[in-house]
Amino acid sequence: MQWYVDQEILPCANTLVMRGLDVLDYKCFGYMDLDSKTPLREDAIFRMHSSTKLITSVALMTLYEQGKFTLDDALADYIPAFVNPKVLISGATAMDQTEQAQSPITVRQVLSHSAGFSYGFVEPESMIDKAYIAGGLNILGAFDDDLETLVNKLAEFPLVFQPGSSWRYSLATDVAARLVEVLSGQQFDEYIKSVILKPLGMLDTDFYVKSGNLERLVTLAIPNDPFKPMSSGITQLGKSGKGPTTAPSFLSGGGGLYSTVADYLSFIRMVINDGEWQGARILQKETLDLMRSNQLNEGITVKFPTWSMPGTVFGLGFALKAEISADEPVGALGECHWGGLAGTHVWTSPSGTSGICMTQLMPAFWHQFSHDFKRYAYELTG
Repeated sequence: MQWYVDQEILPCANTLVMRGLDVLDYKCFGYMDLDSKTPLREDAIFRMHSSTKLITSVALMTLYEQGKFTLDDALADYIPAFVNPKVLISGATAMDQTEQAQSPITVRQVLSHSAGFSYGFVEPESMIDKAYIAGGLNILGAFDDDLETLVNKLAEFPLVFQPGSSWRYSLATDVAARLVEVLSGQQFDEYIKSVILKPLGMLDTDFYVKSGNLERLVTLAIPNDPFKPMSSGITQLGKSGKGPTTAPSFLSGGGGLYSTVADYLSFIRMVINDGEWQGARILQKETLDLMRSNQLNEGITVKFPTWSMPGTVFGLGFALKAEISADEPVGALGECHWGGLAGTHVWTSPSGTSGICMTQLMPAFWHQFSHDFKRYAYELTG
């Protein structure tokens, strides 16, 4: 990781290696801020982006345990805007070339990204993503309304494929966050604070940064050549100590949280420990086992247009390593993992080795630094 910083590929990185519930090693490299060269703090606050998704998925499954829904319930039972969805026909060249969905969207499909939604930025040249942006679903840009508005707007667009027939990274976890609101009767941030964040002592995790903590917020950086992620040269994006100090209107369950290594470690220890940590029972083991098992139909795997993730399937909020290649550690089989767009990565393995590594570089979701960290972590822990 120090090499990555020295080569000006990353502004900073931390590495945390675990065996079971025990932290074997935690190190910080690089800088909070490139201009000042302030060393990365152990209590630094990171933009978690899609690492938020794991917390949102757990929140929804707490309501599953309360009997509020079943996984094969129709999404429209709770959010009527999704009644009778339309689907783009195969090979469609216009947004009005649709057919009727052959089956309803289910909650299971929402949690496993197999419902047929898209994201608006992952495949920016696709017809559906262009339509999302033109139609006001630009979550990386100007969108600043609430979850209800986002989800109802999403329902106006056709699905990319028949529900359950493929996998596509999408706004589905924001739909899951809205489901939390509908089923609980609480605003999304209020619910996750009461059932996850406060019980686990995650006091630095929120949709904004308390004004007194802004000096702990890592400044974001971008590569000088985003198409060559391993080339030298990064540029700071914005000024240090700048960030939102009040809750936004859009409480994104797909990517809105700020957090720290210590907070996220508490959450991950709960997951490793089958739903309980330090006296707080968040989920039952059986529920987490369900989340950590493949929920995609036969033959469907995780696919991105620019990143290769071979042997990967998807559970309820977690990506799962179902097969390993010859150059991957044997212990990686069965891994649960996910990360955020700016480089916040976490993985847990049935072998007992788990890890957290974070940076703040846009983009750094599927970046070589996290693969190197994981490889060394497995080697070092046997």
